[in-house]
Amino acid sequence: MPRAIVMRIPGGPEVLKVEEVSVGEPGAGQARLRQTGVGVNFHDIYVRSGLYKTLPLPGIPGLEAVGVVEAVGPGVTQVNPGDRVGYITRGYGGYAAARLIDADVLIKLPAAIDDRTAAATLLRGLTAQMLVHHVHRVAPGMTVLVHAAAGGVGRLLAQWAHHLGATVIGTAGSEDKVRIARDSGCDHVIQYRSENFVERVHAITGGRGVDVAYDAVGKDTFMGSMTCLARLGHMVNYGQASGPVEPIELSLLFQKSNSVTRPAVFHYLEDRPRRDQMTASLFDALTRGIITPGTIHEYRFEEVGQAQQDMEDRNTAGAVILTV
Repeated sequence: MPRAIVMRIPGGPEVLKVEEVSVGEPGAGQARLRQTGVGVNFHDIYVRSGLYKTLPLPGIPGLEAVGVVEAVGPGVTQVNPGDRVGYITRGYGGYAAARLIDADVLIKLPAAIDDRTAAATLLRGLTAQMLVHHVHRVAPGMTVLVHAAAGGVGRLLAQWAHHLGATVIGTAGSEDKVRIARDSGCDHVIQYRSENFVERVHAITGGRGVDVAYDAVGKDTFMGSMTCLARLGHMVNYGQASGPVEPIELSLLFQKSNSVTRPAVFHYLEDRPRRDQMTASLFDALTRGIITPGTIHEYRFEEVGQAQQDMEDRNTAGAVILTV
């Protein structure tokens, strides 16, 4: 029987248990996948800890994976057995060696993108694509702030924004991560543990501030990022690694006519034509080298707890995947 990582109660990494599960034949509109790689994300940690109560327990966490279609159910025309596919889904179930899934969410992988790269970049890459092309369209001459610029999404954001002609200011938490951020296209990198990032941003921009701040850190950086905005600047909070953002007074936005967005990539992918455009844009950027996955931290399937712990401890710089 195939294995899956099952969570029965919220808690620390130890609540993630490898168990054998039964996977039946696909029903109408479904496909059965044999998975080869699973993406590990901070969202998974929020679910495991109980911060996000979005997975019915007991349940199998995981938002994304790649693999091969083994069988399809009645009415499925989008994919065929043997197709290499990836997916991201709010329905969870990604931490598994095999699974059933609605065929509508599957994304065919081009031959130029191997499974390892796809597992490391699908969710992160589509998130970066959404952020620089849809949430706030980055254009030449803009100045952008990217927090955690050496992280899984952050380095892709920095690369893409740099390619689009923006001046990129990144933050990172260690000298090694400063180097990674700089190699990822950041024109300026702030070591936030030893420097005040707000003061440094104002110094770099001559007091003007940035056109957009991309912040997945959350509680610890949100208000500082707001202070870094220029007039008409856009605050994009797309994660909360340090904890949820506390409520703010709406009148704060009035001071510089700022705006705030809290986007979810799933909403942008619900429209099929837009999803096709976003995935085509991502695969094009990967094949042309506009963005690169960088370091991919691989863990064995049963090492999922260690993988999540290393992410929480900031011991990873780049993508984290489980090999099945």
